[in-house]
Amino acid sequence: MDNVENVENTEQEKWKDGIQDLIKASLDKDYNHANKVFGEVMTIKMSDLLDQEKVKMADQIYNGVESEEEEVEPEEETSEDAETEEDEETEEDEEEDDEEEEVAV
Repeated sequence: MDNVENVENTEQEKWKDGIQDLIKASLDKDYNHANKVFGEVMTIKMSDLLDQEKVKMADQIYNGVESEEEEVEPEEETSEDAETEEDEETEEDEEEDDEEEEVAV
């Protein structure tokens, strides 16, 4: 178990160092280096998430643990969203009317 803790601590230190390097490079306006560091940090995070999913899948397959499905609630449409959609539809209708008038002339 000590090896696992050492690996986790090492990865966390790399991640923290990466974030610090990212901030420093951004402040220094060294965007190429910041982009490289960002890619490395995201790779570490994605790797961690993938490992977690692997553990969950193995637990489901070999230990019979039921999956915890996340329920996604649909977003409620606000009145502003509805108005925006109506405005877009109106603009499209106007453009179609203009095109029809040009064809008719």
